[in-house]
Amino acid sequence: MTQIVPLGDARHLPFWRRPVVLLFVMAAALPIAFSTWFALLNNFVIEVADFDGTDIGWLHTVREIPGFLAVGVIAIIIFMREQVLGLISLLMLGVATAVTAWFPTMGGILTITMLSSIGFHYFETVNQSLQLQWIDKKRAPQVLGWLVAAGSGATLAAYILIERLWELLNLSYNQVYMVSGGFTALVALFCLIAYPQFDSPTPQVKKMILRKRYWLYYALQFMAGARRQIFIVFAGFMMVEKFGFEVHEMTRLLMLNLLANMLLAPLIGKAVGRWGERRALLVEYVGLIGVFLSYGGVYFFGWGLMIASALYVIDHLFFAMALALKTYFQKIADPGDIAPTAAVAFTINHIAAVFLPALLGYLWLVSPAAVFLLAAGMALVSLLLALMIPRHPERGYETVFSHGQPSPAE
Repeated sequence: MTQIVPLGDARHLPFWRRPVVLLFVMAAALPIAFSTWFALLNNFVIEVADFDGTDIGWLHTVREIPGFLAVGVIAIIIFMREQVLGLISLLMLGVATAVTAWFPTMGGILTITMLSSIGFHYFETVNQSLQLQWIDKKRAPQVLGWLVAAGSGATLAAYILIERLWELLNLSYNQVYMVSGGFTALVALFCLIAYPQFDSPTPQVKKMILRKRYWLYYALQFMAGARRQIFIVFAGFMMVEKFGFEVHEMTRLLMLNLLANMLLAPLIGKAVGRWGERRALLVEYVGLIGVFLSYGGVYFFGWGLMIASALYVIDHLFFAMALALKTYFQKIADPGDIAPTAAVAFTINHIAAVFLPALLGYLWLVSPAAVFLLAAGMALVSLLLALMIPRHPERGYETVFSHGQPSPAE
C-alpha cells in the first residue's frame, strides 16, 4: 500500500525521500527527454520530413494544444493525487520521446508530438502547483532558481554527450531519442515506487476557478505564452534555416544556454527575493524588447552568426527570470487556489500558442524580421502590465489598484 505522509512530517524521512528532493529529481528528469527532443527537432524535421516554415508552425501549434487543455488537470485530480498524475505524465513524455524517430512523416511526427506534449504539459501544470505548495514563500525564489539550475545541469550533461558522440559514433536520431526518452521514463517509474505521497497542509480546490483579483496574473501569463512561442518556434529555426546549423552546432549553442542558466539561475532567484517580483519582471521585459528588436536586425541589417548566437543565449537567460511570475502568484493566492489556478493559468498561457505558431509560420515566409518585431511589441505590453505589480504584493494587494482584503467570491 502506498505510504501517505503529511508534508509537515516529511522532515523525519531520509533526506533523499523528502518533497524538495523529489522536486529536484523531477526537475532533472523532465529536460533529459524534452530538451533532447527540442535540440534535435529542427534538424530532424528538415532532414527527414523536409519541413518548411509553415510545417514547423503547424507542428508547434499541435504541440501546444494539450497546454491549452491543461485545465483538464482539475478534473483528473478529483480522482488522482497531483503527485501521481505528475509522475504518470512524466512517464508518458519519456515513452513518447523514445519512439519519436519511428514516425518520420508529417502525420507521424504530429501524432507522436501530440502524445509527448500531453505528458509534458500535464506534468508542468502539476509540477508548478507542487512547487508552490511544497516550498515556503520566504525560500521560494532561491529554491526555484536552484530548480532551474538543476534542470539546466541535467540537460547540459545530455547535450555534452550528444555533441561529443554524435559524429564520433555516427549516432542516429532514433538512438538519441530512445536513450533520452527511456531515461526519463525510468526515473518517473522509480519516483512512483520509491517516494511516499505527500499531503499538502491546505486541501486544494478541485474545480475551475477564475478570480477577479488574479486578473493581472492571468494577463501576464497570456502575454508570456504568446511571446514564448516566437522564441521556441522561430529563434532556433532561424539558426538552422538562415545559418545552416547542424545538430552538433545547435547542441553547442544550447549548451551555452544551459551553462549560463546553471551559473546564473540561482543568482536570479536570489535577486528576485531581494528586488521583488516587480523589478525582476521589468528587467526581463526591457531585455526581451531589446533582444527581439535585435533579432529583426539580423534580417534587416544582415548581422552575422556571432551576433545571432549571442542573442539566442541572452534571450534564453531572460526567460529564466520568469520564476518571478510564479512567486508573485504564490504571494497573492489563497493556499487552496494553487492547484486549480495553476491549471487555469497554463491554459491561458497557451491560448495564443494554439494558433500563433501556424499563423506566424505564414508571416515567416514573407518576412522573418516582422515575426520578431511582433514579439518585441508583445514584450512591451508585458512591460506595461508589470508596472501594475505592487512592490510588495500580497493577498488583497494584488495590483497597484487594489484596496484591502478580498472577499471569498473574488
